[in-house]
Amino acid sequence: MGKNPNRMGRVDGELKREISQVINFELENSKVTGMVSVTKVKVTPDLRYAKVYVSIFNSKNKERTLEGLKESAGFIRSRVANTVNLRITPEIVFVYDDSEEQGARIDAILERIKKEGK
Repeated sequence: MGKNPNRMGRVDGELKREISQVINFELENSKVTGMVSVTKVKVTPDLRYAKVYVSIFNSKNKERTLEGLKESAGFIRSRVANTVNLRITPEIVFVYDDSEEQGARIDAILERIKKEGK
């Protein structure tokens, strides 16, 4: 059977918190601009990989910011290894998450429809 889902959820949450800390307070990569928000972390059951979903706001260039995060994955992983007590620290894989942007777009469309309806 698979790993304990509660434990996996706890690991996901802890990694999400720590990765956010490192990105927002310790990371020095000139490509990373704007505000990076870690929206979700999914760790593979074997703990080898952590898929880290990020939203990027007010960035000069989202692609460059994502590229900078990918380049810094090793640094972030080593910082996280110091704070999260896991046998193995998963390799970090960054994935761009635009669901918040889509949500904002949908809200704007609904708002417009409401106004037009009056």
